[in-house]
Amino acid sequence: MRSPVQTETKAKVQDMFAQSVAVLTQPSPATFERYERRGSLNSALLYVMVAAVVSAAIGAFFALFQSDVTFFGQLISRLIIIPVQFFVFTGLVYLIGKNLFKGTGTYPEVAYTFALFFVPLSIVSTLIGIIPILGWLVSFLIGLVMIFFGFLAVQSSMNLREQGQAIATLVLAGLANIAVGAVLGSFFAGLFAVSRAATGT
Repeated sequence: MRSPVQTETKAKVQDMFAQSVAVLTQPSPATFERYERRGSLNSALLYVMVAAVVSAAIGAFFALFQSDVTFFGQLISRLIIIPVQFFVFTGLVYLIGKNLFKGTGTYPEVAYTFALFFVPLSIVSTLIGIIPILGWLVSFLIGLVMIFFGFLAVQSSMNLREQGQAIATLVLAGLANIAVGAVLGSFFAGLFAVSRAATGT
């Protein structure tokens, strides 16, 4: 018998999936605005974790057939990296949109709005990405689609009606995200190197 928490969680995910179908099939700032306040930061986290779990499961499974990655390495890293990257990027969108262009949205609205298109598209990208050659092409195309929906989401969640401001917010957030990723990557690489040196491996 399912607990009330499990039932509620399933209902939330199903509701968010229905909202995702709406924003993906009716792409416009108005469609995003219809749903941006129906969820919270916790709802966004729950939904993003669905994408992380799918990616982690697929990555861990295929790690069994590769020698350069490990099952648990893929499982744990994807469960951590995907939500961290998502919330860092959406946080940058919020900060840049608010401080540079006087956007009036809230961070929960930004995170939830982005989650509505990020989760289903990233799951599709993960599933198709396992197909040689075709997977890379489709993943690239999905990346372009994500940029388009990100543009619409910025307009909606930050209430930036000028397209130039929305584009600038998205581009600057992307560049800042790359910089943050490089810093964090160097930091963790350094920790890994120190750990290996300490253990003599």
